[in-house]
Amino acid sequence: MEISKYIDYTLLKPSSTERDIIELCNTAIENRFYSVCISSCYVSLAKQFLADSDVKVCTVVGFPLGSMSTEAKVYEAEKAIEDGADEIDMVINLGYLKSRNHVSVLKDITDVKLAIGKTPLKVILEISELNKNEIIKACEICLDAKADFIKTSTGFSKSGATLTAVKIIKKTIRNKAKIKASGGIADFDTAIKYIDAGADRIGTSKIIKNKTSNRQIINTKIYKEYIETVSNMNPSSTNAQSKKVKN
Repeated sequence: MEISKYIDYTLLKPSSTERDIIELCNTAIENRFYSVCISSCYVSLAKQFLADSDVKVCTVVGFPLGSMSTEAKVYEAEKAIEDGADEIDMVINLGYLKSRNHVSVLKDITDVKLAIGKTPLKVILEISELNKNEIIKACEICLDAKADFIKTSTGFSKSGATLTAVKIIKKTIRNKAKIKASGGIADFDTAIKYIDAGADRIGTSKIIKNKTSNRQIINTKIYKEYIETVSNMNPSSTNAQSKKVKN
């Protein structure tokens, strides 16, 4: 398993140009990243550029504050799907959550999910603004709303992902949804730590590649998936591969 398949290669700067988006897409193709994550105004451009590749188009809704009306989020999500988006990352309404208006938080997420159907929905919690109990409650609401992923951060707040938050999220949701760790993840070693903590996707603006040195990553999720794949293809090769890595 390549780490590239965990990467949502991201460019969400408000000053990003069309040329920047094309360069982002080209880099994503070259590195076989899972997706590009971009602003919704560039979805159709990215979709056209990535048409002959396996790279998916992810876009953000209600970004970066999450405090617009639910109707606005629904429209933005529907328009993004119409333009070719494969995944939607929406920002939770922090004001509602902080007010303990959990019914409105649930409706906000549910309405977007119903509008986009089977398209994967990631809900951005902005964990730097939340305490542990609020993170847990937000996760529970996301599960009730049938969100597919819980995402840590927009990258526009005080800080990004933390291993502690990812572990709290994982303990809360278990295998009922997936996790996207985003914000401040800039290198291979850090990405691996988040994947081992439970992240299924990494949002980053950096080019992260598998290490080519002799240093091994035996205890990582990526290595374990690789061994499982090899075992399924050729059971007799698993022991030999394990011994090779140890040496």
